[in-house]
Amino acid sequence: MQPLSFGQKLRNAFDPIHSVAHLSTLGLVVILLLLLTPGVVTASEEAGSYATAAGGCYGCHTNTTPGSTPFAGGRELKTPFGSFYSPNITPDIENGIGSWTDEQFVKALKEGVGPEGHLYFPVFPYTSYTKMTDEDALAIKSYLFSLPPSPEKNKDHGIGAPLSWRWLQWGWRLLFFDDGPYVPPQGASAEVARGGYLVDAMTHCGECHTPRNFVGAVDSSLYLAGTSNGGEGELVPNITPDMTTGIGDWSRGDLISFMKNGLKPDFDDVQGSMMEVIDHGTSKLTDEDLGAIADYLKSIPPIINRVTRAKP
Repeated sequence: MQPLSFGQKLRNAFDPIHSVAHLSTLGLVVILLLLLTPGVVTASEEAGSYATAAGGCYGCHTNTTPGSTPFAGGRELKTPFGSFYSPNITPDIENGIGSWTDEQFVKALKEGVGPEGHLYFPVFPYTSYTKMTDEDALAIKSYLFSLPPSPEKNKDHGIGAPLSWRWLQWGWRLLFFDDGPYVPPQGASAEVARGGYLVDAMTHCGECHTPRNFVGAVDSSLYLAGTSNGGEGELVPNITPDMTTGIGDWSRGDLISFMKNGLKPDFDDVQGSMMEVIDHGTSKLTDEDLGAIADYLKSIPPIINRVTRAKP
């Protein structure tokens, strides 16, 4: 066996370093390919998309006009106080939320206060989103900022004075806004606690399924008991487990199936805004989370409240 030359010895000494360098370079290339290859979804993007679906952002912030850009706002919501128009929440710098910091986004979502300091009208469900974790809130922001920006301009609300005076919201908030994190019912199982968080903080079911008083605040004594005066004038059903006027005779499986495809136990299908909630929201949730929502709804106190159209 011939002795190694000095050059061979030197090359052999540096081979491990070359190997590490090559591996590091290869790892960097793989990461870049994953980030740049179309169709590859990162874990953070997936979490953001999931939280956005649970939060119902698409339905309110996308105009119903065919061809409208998702999340670019402009959707009209008719209420007894006038018409409100949802804002552009794409990452456009001028007309969207592209210049918002994490802190500004969380404050707007959970406290109803915009970056300029103006108070949001409670048609935006910050009264429910206040219970959301910062982690879920920022996941939504991350997803929205991954979307293409839209220059769609925001529309002015169709409400007159004095209801349009935002400073009056200070009084409304003092009376009706309870900020703070979600607190599960005492003694709730992990599944029921998760379902309660999804119902109250994320999907904000109470914003539609709980009646409101004459100034637009939800009546907590009729929590999820339905209303004949819902958004767009729709009848909103009682979803407490009352056997005669609610969903007490629905099984856990019935509820999961309904939230996935809109089919009721009697094989009738849902219509109107609830179908939008299912198409763009609850149908995107896992069976585990849908089961948790079902468990929570079956656990709350039943309320007798038959929702019918008021006689003219």
